[in-house]
Amino acid sequence: MKIFRAKDFTADRAWGAQDIASMNGITTRLHWTDQAYTWHINDGEEVFAVLDGTVDMHYRQEGEEQVARLQTGDIFYASVGTEHVARPVGEARILVIESEGSI
Repeated sequence: MKIFRAKDFTADRAWGAQDIASMNGITTRLHWTDQAYTWHINDGEEVFAVLDGTVDMHYRQEGEEQVARLQTGDIFYASVGTEHVARPVGEARILVIESEGSI
């Protein structure tokens, strides 16, 4: 049993993470960031939930770049093959659920 207070979590670098759980090859991690990630395609599916802050999620759909502004409580699902990059607006805390070892 453990309780995590997302609003209190910080890291010493952008995208620093606190491991929450690893269950049957799926990891759940709490991330803190104030900088953009890099364009990438995950090895599997990804669930990206904004717990605190605002994140502009850029993704490519049929070769066209799209942007969705995610607010606290919003969830982004990246299916296999979805190219995307998260760009926070200020600080953000994000819960990421994905295959263990995924980029």
